[in-house]
Amino acid sequence: MIIQYAIYAVIALVVIFLISMIRVLREYERGVIFTLGRFWKVKGPGLIIVIPIIQQMEKLSLRTIVMDVPPQDVISRDNVSVQVNAVVYFRVTDPQSAIIQVENYLEAISQLSQTTLRSVLGQHELDDMLAKRDKLNADVQKILDDQTDAWGIKVINVEIKHVDLNESMIRAIAKQAEAERARRAKVINAEGEFQAAKKLQEAAEVLSKEPASIQLRYLQSMVDIASDKSTAIVFPLPIDLAKTFEAIINNKK
Repeated sequence: MIIQYAIYAVIALVVIFLISMIRVLREYERGVIFTLGRFWKVKGPGLIIVIPIIQQMEKLSLRTIVMDVPPQDVISRDNVSVQVNAVVYFRVTDPQSAIIQVENYLEAISQLSQTTLRSVLGQHELDDMLAKRDKLNADVQKILDDQTDAWGIKVINVEIKHVDLNESMIRAIAKQAEAERARRAKVINAEGEFQAAKKLQEAAEVLSKEPASIQLRYLQSMVDIASDKSTAIVFPLPIDLAKTFEAIINNKK
């Protein structure tokens, strides 16, 4: 009877041992297998066999990972203090390097992203941070991708989410924008006055070459005045007509 129980126990241990050897990896998962501490191979997806005690498996995902970079205090090149946060998109391309070359690739990328974000943005002025985000995103992405290539990581994209300013800087920027709009309005008004004066000068030159045109213009002005519904109308006296009256008076003398 004891022997029979012993056989059942052995069979149960064998079944448990065989079951513990079975691993199932999804399509996006890979397993890095170590045999007695030495790298053996990368397995997956599907059903794989891992010998307990002798072999160990480190499982990781090949899907794109979205990592949020916490807000970083950055001093721009023009000495403006801002807080900047970003999001990094990356994925594992070489499972062997991601496990062997770095202890914790998630933590490593997080720390590297923070330092790189501060370093790159600190080399630019505030206006560039606000207006040239595409270029800054590309610069940060390239630096991260170069650094993480040895870890078997591909940085796909980096997006700067927010550039937060303090209240005093926001008010200063608002005043600067208002002054810029006022300057542009004055420039446009001055250009309009200049163009109007130039056109009047050209019109005066044309009219001075032909005195009869002045009379035609006078008659046209009278027609425009007559169409007005105002109760009082002042008729301008042409200079040529005044000169004619003056000549007649001088002849009588």
